[in-house]
Amino acid sequence: MKITMRPELLRVLIHSKLQDGRLPHDSITKVWSSPSAGETCDGCDLILAKEDLLMAGTTLTRGRMSLHFHVVCFRVWDDQRRAPQS
Repeated sequence: MKITMRPELLRVLIHSKLQDGRLPHDSITKVWSSPSAGETCDGCDLILAKEDLLMAGTTLTRGRMSLHFHVVCFRVWDDQRRAPQS
């Protein structure tokens, strides 16, 4: 399944989640990919279709936080979290 959200809206949404703490700024301590089992993407809030590749990982933010992303959402989150803070 392709993400139906426009790329600029996805960047704004993920940036907003980074700003208000819904997504962490620190990196994932361990990352892996697997076929989706219908998880909800932490980046765009859409459900990953069974044919989607799931990017998953854990971070130590607020204890141990588990994250699930579409591949595109993972890339946007990774780019946004590394961007200089204004």
